Amino acid sequence: MSFANITLFLAALCTALMAGLFYSYSCSVNPGLAKLPDSQYLSAMQHINSAIQNPAFFAAFFGALMLLPLCAYLSYASPAGLRFWLLVTATVIYAVGLFGVTAFGNVPLNEMLDRFDVASATQPDIAIMRQKFEVPWNRWHFVRTIAVLLSLGSVLAACIVPAKRMVIE
Repeated sequence: MSFANITLFLAALCTALMAGLFYSYSCSVNPGLAKLPDSQYLSAMQHINSAIQNPAFFAAFFGALMLLPLCAYLSYASPAGLRFWLLVTATVIYAVGLFGVTAFGNVPLNEMLDRFDVASATQPDIAIMRQKFEVPWNRWHFVRTIAVLLSLGSVLAACIVPAKRMVIE
């Protein structure tokens, strides 16, 4: 196995781990949390947002962000082939749709929620905070889930395309 193939494998693995996380969260965690009363929902999200900040998550989250463009670079040949363009597509979708949306959409909402003291808040304040948090957070989460699934599809397609000669004209 070449360095380029090992890198492509690792990029696909990291992207797949992120796609699985976001997809399973959409299919199970979000629907389960939606059924909780307001204070329990906010408290659970505070704990989840804290717990996800761990080395295993960061390795895959940032690993894909670094490995995808490296794979595109390593697959480039003149003229550029289909594998290169699939990896560029995967890189852009991941960087903008997953990383960008997380950084500029979900993380600011998580930080807002983190500053909210559920234990000392009144019930009306808790209800308002849930509305301010849950609706936009889930909207952004949907966007990044679709983005990472599209990015994964592009990476997997790149894995099965021959490395050379598949030129787009």
